[in-house]
Amino acid sequence: MKKLLLLVCVSVLYSASLSAQRTYCNPMNLDYGFTPIPNFSEWGRHRATADPVIVNFKGDYYLFSTNQWGYWWSSDLNNWNFVPRLFLKPWHKVYDELCAPAVWAMGDTLFVIGSRAPETRAFPIWMSTNPRKDEWKEAVDSFELAAWDPAFFLDDDNRLYCYWGSSNLYPLYAQEIDRKTFRPIGNKAEVFKLEDDRYGWQRFGEYNDNTFLDPFVEGAWMNKYNGKYYLQYGAPGTEFSGYADGVMVGDKPLGPFKAQAHNPFSYKPGGFARGSGHGASFQDNWNNWWHVSSMVVNVKNSFERRLGLWPTAFDNDGVMFTNTSFGDYPHYLPDGAADHTKSRFTGWMLLNYNKPVQVSSTLGGYHANNAVDENIKTYWSAATANRGEWIQSDLGEISTVRAIQVNYADQDADILGKARDIYHQYIISYSADGRKWKVLIDKSANTSDVPHDYTELKNPVDARYIRLENIHMAAGKFAISGLRVFGNGKGSKPDPVRQFIVLGSEKDRRSVWIKWSPVSNAYAYNIYFGVSPDKLYGSIMVYNANEYYFKGMDKERSYYFAIEAVNENGVSEKVTASFLKEKLD
Repeated sequence: MKKLLLLVCVSVLYSASLSAQRTYCNPMNLDYGFTPIPNFSEWGRHRATADPVIVNFKGDYYLFSTNQWGYWWSSDLNNWNFVPRLFLKPWHKVYDELCAPAVWAMGDTLFVIGSRAPETRAFPIWMSTNPRKDEWKEAVDSFELAAWDPAFFLDDDNRLYCYWGSSNLYPLYAQEIDRKTFRPIGNKAEVFKLEDDRYGWQRFGEYNDNTFLDPFVEGAWMNKYNGKYYLQYGAPGTEFSGYADGVMVGDKPLGPFKAQAHNPFSYKPGGFARGSGHGASFQDNWNNWWHVSSMVVNVKNSFERRLGLWPTAFDNDGVMFTNTSFGDYPHYLPDGAADHTKSRFTGWMLLNYNKPVQVSSTLGGYHANNAVDENIKTYWSAATANRGEWIQSDLGEISTVRAIQVNYADQDADILGKARDIYHQYIISYSADGRKWKVLIDKSANTSDVPHDYTELKNPVDARYIRLENIHMAAGKFAISGLRVFGNGKGSKPDPVRQFIVLGSEKDRRSVWIKWSPVSNAYAYNIYFGVSPDKLYGSIMVYNANEYYFKGMDKERSYYFAIEAVNENGVSEKVTASFLKEKLD
């Protein structure tokens, strides 16, 4: 009886801790399903989802993404509740379950459909007035458009449109849809094709070099703002760090559209978890804009991916942009009307980048320092999944700890598909001297699958050492791609960067070589860029380097740059540079 009472108390405290969180940290902490496709698992079973849509419906947020055998809903964009649901007909293969789904609201009803290739049987459109529960029925038995990566947009005049396409050969298409019968109206319009000969970021490959394939355009999404239509799209390939979303702007829902000068508007090629493409933009309950998108892992399979959530805004000139600066550090959740042209970053710095690590055991070449190298593609693995395996991080000095993110890797996982009965349990302790320890976070009674578990401390603590001890693994061995400790050091901010230069040539105006003198008391740098000196909306985080090859420019425009140095104590003043097209003309 005493044991039962104790467990109940721990559970209540754990729930209170979750509900009290004011912040979140990418990647989103969702119970991602494991890949459903056996031949996609050559290098090991792994979690995978992408192509997300979040729709604000009746004050709740509904999140759908690829191959999850259901969807999530949340009232706060932080605590997500999974609703299991198979939407496709029995004759469709299980692994086609809602690939790159379209979700939209009309009146008091939420609608959903998955992608359909031309050679497959037509999918139904499903509808629900109570999607918190598994209460759905068919709106139509078969939606006749063979729409891959579809998106539906309901205009102010109640006319409905569908946008679709995912190809490195064909363009994005659009067509009006009868909102009652869901039959196409008129002819489909060819609305957009990539121009990678002009826009560097649209080039295929990890290094934007087009050496393997032509780039893909996909993931259409439409929003309307101040009478303008913002057609968003993903490119050049979901496997790459530079996977991003661009936007075209028009006066009519079927175009014509013109590329926004600031593109891509959602871009995160650097940092711990990279990529911010094939997403959807939406407003929260206070009308603040957000963007949800795919993030890249690409270790056990090219399509190993996660999801990220980003503050988004339209500036006074109608320029749409997503703020990915410090995009995988803690950010504030929505709690009221806010100015998203300003950062939501908490100012809590990473305290343990490449700092000393001790572990209980090591499996093969999965070395301990991989857990603190700020690269989600590398990880440390213990030799077992046993209770008592541990990893200890030395912050180097006493620092104020405010939050911790535990990112698990799927080493030797044996799950295929969606498992509802798996969970992680662990204890995190802290110490000032490495001898006397206190429990900081106790999740030994947790019953949830939390692959990217982020905990904001109610009360910050001063500590030098952080130890993560395994109690129970959801799947596979105890393996960590990132034990990330956030807070503030007690020293000085880094010095400003010196000798910041941007080098370009006539040979390829889409690319520049950015160089700077290293700052002795910095571990990273943020590079900001834009086509106007007062609109440096793009950002790239670079660790442990003093150069960067930026290959994402529009060859017909001048670019402006700024850089700031980063350490455990904060950021330096920014230093500026420019790359002026006129100098090459």
